[in-house]
Amino acid sequence: MDYKAEIARVLSEFLPYEEAYSLLVPPKDIALGDICMPCFRLAKAWRKSPVAIAEELAGKIQKPPFVEEIKAVAGYLNFRYSSSNFASEVIGKVLEKGADYGRSDKGQGQAVCIDYSSINIAKPFHIGHLSTTVLGAALYRLYRALGYNAVGINHLGDWGTQFGKLIVAYHKWSNREDIERGGVRRLVEIYVKFHQEAELHPELDDEARDWFRRLEEGDSEAYALWQWFKEITLKDDLPIYERLGVRFDSFAGESFYNDKMQAVIDELEEKNLLVDSEGARIVELEGMAPCIIVKRDGATLYATRDLAAAFYRKQHYDFVKCLYVVAYQQNLHFKQWFSVVDRMGYDWAKQLEHVAFGMVSLEEGAMSTRKGNAVWLVDVLDKAVEKALAIIHEKSPHLANATDVAEMVGVGSVIFSALINNRIKDIEFKYDKILNFDGETCPYVQYTHARCLSVLGKAGEVDLSGADYSSLSDDVSKDIVRSLERYPALLLEAADKNEPSFITRHVVDLAKLYNKFYFDNKILSAPDGVREARLALTRAVATVIENGFAIIGIRLPDQM
Repeated sequence: MDYKAEIARVLSEFLPYEEAYSLLVPPKDIALGDICMPCFRLAKAWRKSPVAIAEELAGKIQKPPFVEEIKAVAGYLNFRYSSSNFASEVIGKVLEKGADYGRSDKGQGQAVCIDYSSINIAKPFHIGHLSTTVLGAALYRLYRALGYNAVGINHLGDWGTQFGKLIVAYHKWSNREDIERGGVRRLVEIYVKFHQEAELHPELDDEARDWFRRLEEGDSEAYALWQWFKEITLKDDLPIYERLGVRFDSFAGESFYNDKMQAVIDELEEKNLLVDSEGARIVELEGMAPCIIVKRDGATLYATRDLAAAFYRKQHYDFVKCLYVVAYQQNLHFKQWFSVVDRMGYDWAKQLEHVAFGMVSLEEGAMSTRKGNAVWLVDVLDKAVEKALAIIHEKSPHLANATDVAEMVGVGSVIFSALINNRIKDIEFKYDKILNFDGETCPYVQYTHARCLSVLGKAGEVDLSGADYSSLSDDVSKDIVRSLERYPALLLEAADKNEPSFITRHVVDLAKLYNKFYFDNKILSAPDGVREARLALTRAVATVIENGFAIIGIRLPDQM
């Protein structure tokens, strides 16, 4: 039963079903009920105070069998479900659906493009790429869980004058064997050396521009080196994606749109939207700086490529949403070129969304590829796993698969650190904090899940048909059932706001509730009927933790 929908149907005698459904929310104080309707938005239309409306409805509504109490409190209409029926229905549904609990077909037949990670070729896959990578991947899995055809796109930074610099650096200070041996780290080293030398010898910049010109013109040597640099980079970076559990459907980067930009420029010209400005071609925008489409020297910009990419994706995928998971520093950039699409007369401009997020930093401070002090993400993962293994050896010295568990805990903790808080919040990355086994951390949730499996393993085969769900009448059991019931709606909210932290937070809160339940209640030694109900609750909790962390992208050890 969809309890929210059923309550909305009860209320539809007094106001439209859709309005009632949209007004229903969980109460701030769960002691008041399981769901409530604030009556404040009805006051103007009904010409009554919210308090009077709530009291009037409470007196008029015929209480359905699944509702135990209807109560008006301070302008809120509160509903408390019959605890026995509610627990039986919710837990039964979780156990029946298993890994599919929370999934839906809401987005069936609709495409959502998600542009995330977007690493730069021949540059480090550094800690600054963490948020875009794991946030985008979580959204990808979330939209898929809701039935959408999610398309994961890694818009590689594989074009620009930096490749001219890299070719010059390669010719002067390296060779093929050197690069094959050192991989992308060696490419970064010679790139850094170029910038150091160019400060003393500015003519190097002229050489770099000439090589990039040759690349743009299709010079065979320049093109072969550029292609090889891409291969070297992806060879090093793909294992990191695999380790993070991140996948893509497309690696079409900036270079892919080289032959697609002119069509956009021509259309802007035809629609009289391009304006000359000191030799550059721009589109003027209301309320913000103009969007530069072509620079004075005839070169295109990120905005030009993003426009070409958006038109290609709309034509190729016919998306209902196209998400750009990029840091908030690029807010203006996206507002500008989104507005250009709108000025071109395309109503799908409103389907373009910038999913902004805060910055990630380490205690060591700021990073710069040019200065050679970027922090590699693989080093962060390795260090987190190393520290996790040390903690496991201390806490569980006899754990058989300690190395595998440390990988799950360490990598999971890095992912978790980027997805536990609202995405717009800046993150300062601290190993000791993220690897804490107590509090709101990844190891805490992983340990709680392992605890659930341990209880279920000790119970052995159990016939749950004899479960006495009326025994789940204590406050914490009721809170757990409410949390389980809310999970499917929470996925929809997370997608609506492109906010995976809703899921992470929900799973953390559920783990906290279960641990309180575990310490407050006997499970294996409980009387018949009560034992089965508590084991069913345990299995349901484990299932929702598994489902939530599967979307977040964190693996769960069976033992810890």
